[in-house]
Amino acid sequence: MVSNRILTTGNIDGEGRILCLSAEDGSLLWSIHPANETKEYKHQKGNGGRGTPTIDGDYGYVIGGGGDLTCFKIDSGSVVWSRHLKDDFGGSVPGWGYSESPLVDSDRLIVTPGGSQGAVAALNKQTGEVIWRSEGLTDKAHYCSAVVVESQGVRQIIQFTGGVGGKRDAEVKARVVGLDAETGHLLWSYDKSGNQTANVATPIFRSDLVFTSSAYGTGGGLVRLTKNETGFSAEEKYFEKKMANHHGGIVLVDGYMYGFGNGGLICMNFETGEIAWQARSVSKGSLLYAEGHLYCYGEGREVALVEANPKEYTEKGRFRVADGEYPCWAHPVIAGGRLYLRDMATLTSYDIKAK
Repeated sequence: MVSNRILTTGNIDGEGRILCLSAEDGSLLWSIHPANETKEYKHQKGNGGRGTPTIDGDYGYVIGGGGDLTCFKIDSGSVVWSRHLKDDFGGSVPGWGYSESPLVDSDRLIVTPGGSQGAVAALNKQTGEVIWRSEGLTDKAHYCSAVVVESQGVRQIIQFTGGVGGKRDAEVKARVVGLDAETGHLLWSYDKSGNQTANVATPIFRSDLVFTSSAYGTGGGLVRLTKNETGFSAEEKYFEKKMANHHGGIVLVDGYMYGFGNGGLICMNFETGEIAWQARSVSKGSLLYAEGHLYCYGEGREVALVEANPKEYTEKGRFRVADGEYPCWAHPVIAGGRLYLRDMATLTSYDIKAK
């Protein structure tokens, strides 16, 4: 949300759309269809866009499920420029559609088309022109959004890829990679936390430590980055199979990670991997952190308010939203004293300001 406006994606009359709604009453202010794809992205588990728009000043950037990339003005919805991750960059649409939210890094926009021309691309955010491609990194795109960090004086883009090859015959396993933010050069990689089906959770970085996790019987691992003559090494410090995050993400609060893994919600010490507690909570889902609390949104549509407390699981309240056709994979959002919960066809706003 920006300037009292909510930006999201959806479908109207069979067309994929970028939507701008009033935060006051949810009314539609404008809608545009991406320049490269007017038809809705279709999938047997639900049609429409997957990734959220990224906001940078007066501009927004969003990737559609089929690969359309659009830069638009927030006030009017007018398209500034557009590209296509498949048609323009030789990418291949992942099985559940492109789900990445673009990353703004200074004057650059980082996206992950995947493929033989370079898995990750840095574009001029004002024009869409290519600045660099990750030459030699030909991994498939998966479902993760990249982050930018600085480790030992080197600015890096960290991203989760789908590897090279099929589920069972991968030549290169799905992996986490660190790229030089200036050139796209591959600095390091780590593949133990990846799987060949779906890698979704955004990496967590702090003090040269990177934690990544995925589901499908995998788990999560922490590596320490060390600079050397050829780039960086990524030395594993621990691996924990219980912290197998499927799609809901993990948050780091005061040295502890909170995320849904095997068996429900897990609180884990970031540096040691020691599990402080586990609770079924809302089963499996997504979460965010705000003012000492976790807002947990289960894929079965249970919503719980939980203390971010490493000593014990303490739930403050719970409610249920209306049933839908498919499990809910959307992430909760808090802005302006309101909690926003998205489902396939609905967006609901809740007043959570202190009374």
